[in-house]
Amino acid sequence: MLSQIKSSGLLGVNGVIVTVEIDISRGLPSYSLVGLPDTGIKESKDRVFSAVKNNGFKYPMERITINLAPADLKKEGPAFDLAIALGILSASDQLTWDHPENYLVIGELSLSGEIRSVNGVLPMVLAAKEAGISNVLVPFVNRHEAAVVQDVNVYPLTDFHEAVSFLKNELIIEPFTVDLTALLTTENSCHSIDFSDIRGQDLAKRGLEIAAAGAHNVLMSGPPGSGKTMLAKGFPSILPDLTLDEALEITKIHSISGLLKNHSIISKRPFRSPHHTISKVSLVGGGRIPKPGEVSLAHLGVLFLDELPEFQKSALEVLRQPIEDQEVTISRINASLTFPASFTLITSMNPCPCGYLTDPAHECICTPQQIKNYQGKISGPLMDRLDIFVEIPSTSYDELQTKPKGETSLAIKRRVDAARDRQNQRYQDLDIFYNAQLTPKLMETFCHLGPAEETLMEKVYTKMKLSARGYHRILKLARTIADLDGSETIEISHLSEAIQYRGMTRLS
Repeated sequence: MLSQIKSSGLLGVNGVIVTVEIDISRGLPSYSLVGLPDTGIKESKDRVFSAVKNNGFKYPMERITINLAPADLKKEGPAFDLAIALGILSASDQLTWDHPENYLVIGELSLSGEIRSVNGVLPMVLAAKEAGISNVLVPFVNRHEAAVVQDVNVYPLTDFHEAVSFLKNELIIEPFTVDLTALLTTENSCHSIDFSDIRGQDLAKRGLEIAAAGAHNVLMSGPPGSGKTMLAKGFPSILPDLTLDEALEITKIHSISGLLKNHSIISKRPFRSPHHTISKVSLVGGGRIPKPGEVSLAHLGVLFLDELPEFQKSALEVLRQPIEDQEVTISRINASLTFPASFTLITSMNPCPCGYLTDPAHECICTPQQIKNYQGKISGPLMDRLDIFVEIPSTSYDELQTKPKGETSLAIKRRVDAARDRQNQRYQDLDIFYNAQLTPKLMETFCHLGPAEETLMEKVYTKMKLSARGYHRILKLARTIADLDGSETIEISHLSEAIQYRGMTRLS
């Protein structure tokens, strides 16, 4: 007899509906699994056999053929265990339930029949909704992230016997729901570092405010202990709150990476700070079966690279394409997968190997060649993709003790929110959301310069020997500064400030 159970796999950050077809026929006992399964799925044979037997059901000693359709899509992971086990019971007439085509079944089975959590439940449930499937059976641990999807009945299950009893209508389980509004507001205002905690560094705070308003990339340079890391960690506190669509997009990436834990939805913008020993595959993603890297885990948030020259040069160079395209495409024999990577890059570095080149209180012991080699670890093309360069001076004792606290993050965030609102209104009919995404064609419309501004820009372009990309970066910065100022036109003052932040193309 033949049975068909709907389950789901993953293709990049999206779920894909997979039909688990099971045929039981006469013949020598055998178990054949086809449809491009990986090792984890092939091993389901032993898990399913033990789970069925240990829960009091009969495992058919006949010829069992299982097909995972579509057959040309590579499948991975143990998420099909529960669907296979239920399909075997259905095909052997031990289980009958109404409208099985309207159920999506997800879950890994233990030998005792316990239903264990799996990665990627959120994109799987979203795929079910798009396919018109209204009922989803999920592991109890994954109930929170599954219930984020509206208009789908989510039934959390703890073990195989409970699943069978529910489908036979012998057990009533109420659909699990969550309050999305409450989830998004929870912890939105909780940040470990507030900008008011940082004494001095007004120029750096202004640069980070501009970066937050337009999603621009930043390089901070200064001696050890000047506050670069603290400024970077305080940066998320001035970013706009997540919308529901943004939260779902971020949560999907964290779900397939197994990073959700007990969270149902990511309510704060990601802040990723990988160690400088990270490989290029871990940074941008990849592997035999491609997985998201740090640039995708930082999607719609912040990627902070501390001690930038200490990173492998090969790892830094692979950042160039994600910064420009805001996505990462990884090609393999079986598929070409695209992961989103729209992040704000915040970087920091010392000006020289000893760190004290620009510090008047300490003497630099580095030779000119050492300084040149150290700064040369960051290539020109990568530097050209950074919008804002800020020098962070060391803080004196008097500044630490007597200087009053500066603006709070909340006060700065209000200006950032207002600037983002202006950009949202300006670009509401376009497929962009903030100034850093402006293309050269769109800049002709939205970054128009007057005669005086054109004259200044021409002089700066020649004197600073800018590239076309550097020229466009200055215009985008000026557009953001004008938005913070509430101005619809770019004026001399806005352009001059933007040029100031682009003046340090090299640190020596």
